Amino acid sequence: MTGAGADGGPASTGAGRPLAVLVAPDSFKGSLTSVDVARALAAGWARARPADDLRLAPLADGGEGTLVAIEAAGGWGWRTAPAHDPLGRPIEARWLASADGRHAVVELAAASGLSRLAAGERDPLNASTFGTGEVLRAVLDAGIRRIDLGVGGSATTDGGLGVLAALGLAMTVEPGLEVYLDDLDPRLPEVDLRVASDVANPLLGRTGAAAVYGPQKGATAVDVRSLDGALGRWADALEAATGRRERETPGAGAAGGTVFGLACLRDRFRSFAVVPGVELVMDAAGFGAKLAGADLVLTGEGRIDAQTAFGKTALGVARRAAAAGVRCVAVGGGVEPDGAAALAALGALAVPVAEGPQSVEEAMAAGTAPLERCGERLARLVSLGMGFPG
Repeated sequence: MTGAGADGGPASTGAGRPLAVLVAPDSFKGSLTSVDVARALAAGWARARPADDLRLAPLADGGEGTLVAIEAAGGWGWRTAPAHDPLGRPIEARWLASADGRHAVVELAAASGLSRLAAGERDPLNASTFGTGEVLRAVLDAGIRRIDLGVGGSATTDGGLGVLAALGLAMTVEPGLEVYLDDLDPRLPEVDLRVASDVANPLLGRTGAAAVYGPQKGATAVDVRSLDGALGRWADALEAATGRRERETPGAGAAGGTVFGLACLRDRFRSFAVVPGVELVMDAAGFGAKLAGADLVLTGEGRIDAQTAFGKTALGVARRAAAAGVRCVAVGGGVEPDGAAALAALGALAVPVAEGPQSVEEAMAAGTAPLERCGERLARLVSLGMGFPG
């Protein structure tokens, strides 16, 4: 995306040579997709510096919005699969296939996400990931064996039982819980599976899936104890059947323990890895090629706060920019000191979008206009020689 003058040539900015600017934000969750954010920042920037080369690379962290961000990079096509939502209701879930038909990207949230449920429907004791397993099965039916799975935004705390059941795992509950692997999908040994997750929690205990994330999914204190106990019994049975102990593996508690369930089957896949979500999306979106030759990176997310230091998109982008020697600015709907400090440690500057006091609801309702104005302000600062950190 570049600007042009009245004669059809590059427009003069009056501010030195044109710059190559990579615009690579996450979504502002609950408000704008990463595609919306990237376009808004770029539109505002272009008003102030129309000659600059603007390269858009909308991103995500492996949770909701991952498919939209990757599809925007080009070379991907939408597919749909019949599946069931967390409560067992029939739905159509979207996933992506590469143009060559060899690579798929699946979002757990597309079938098993919290966004599938109204607030009053949240049922942490019964919500299942079975629908995600149905989508994975549809990918295999399409002949694809290289699969990336983003696991953020789940409504579930079933330890991945639903996914595994959809892939053929069998179990009995009487007289005791036992797991049988004989009927697992015979195509799994052909599959290269990468799971996108930034969570480091183990499966069980006070930092586990139920205790930390259960309340977000509607679990009461009593529910959390029940869920943790059920996960413990499930872990005993699945680990005994697979010969693997994965309950303490960092990240096993992601997506209500879905990573635990899949990790226990790691020997059944041709390859299996858990990777940072933003790294997986950057890879699929061609971020590296767009970063090459860039003078500046603009990233951002809805809130730059203490959680930014634990692998959110803005930090991942700042890390890659620093490694490439490219300066980075991160915009946030809100910016807190801990988040700004985490970015500053990588040489990146955090800038708030907000133009005055407002509630979260007001900020979310404002649409893209504040982001466009923020992009324009940043571009004008660059023209004044004030916009680069460091």
